[in-house]
Amino acid sequence: MPDATTDIPSYWDRYARGVAPQDPGEVLASAGWTQYPGHGPGFELLGDAASALELGFGRGAAVAALASQGVKATGVDLAPAAVDRAREQWGHLGTEFHHADAVEFLTGADQRWEAIYSVWGAAWFTEPGTLFPLVRDRLEPGGRFVFSCAPAVPGSYGVQGMYGAGFNGRRVWVYRWAYEPEAWEEILAGHGFRQVRAWEEPAPEPDHVGTLIASAVR
Repeated sequence: MPDATTDIPSYWDRYARGVAPQDPGEVLASAGWTQYPGHGPGFELLGDAASALELGFGRGAAVAALASQGVKATGVDLAPAAVDRAREQWGHLGTEFHHADAVEFLTGADQRWEAIYSVWGAAWFTEPGTLFPLVRDRLEPGGRFVFSCAPAVPGSYGVQGMYGAGFNGRRVWVYRWAYEPEAWEEILAGHGFRQVRAWEEPAPEPDHVGTLIASAVR
């Protein structure tokens, strides 16, 4: 039996299987950078990219939304259940969905994209020093890297552990990385990105959690 503490693909597969199905129209309507449907900036942050790769696509809504706009849209996800569901739901749009770890996929890729992005996905759950150089290498010159995730809890920065089954469940955990916007900008610039910008997009309600969004250019 796999070790539950280290079997990360199984963790994300269990997570994907637990996501309730939604109407395709509802899923597409909720595609965006924030956790609040219809709130915040749209995919104009990717510029006029003709090709785009999502790292950790989840439901596949963002990939599908871009494909419906004529973008050659590709996604990679670690969860087999997410890949199977996305292929079944969005394959008719000409999308490509790959089952792989984001780092391994980028390492083995033999092409470049005009945009690489992550909506609350792998960019948050992968060590930046490992992921960001690979992203930059797989971007076309002038290509954009954009990601969103939760803002850091004040005073709590860097790598953080998260128990996936709660405090009274099995010992299953994953790691994620959290920084203030200024720190994300420094990290991106340190890996050779230009036109770097990171900010916290406010929530619709003033006392709710906002969204950390970062954008950079190769």
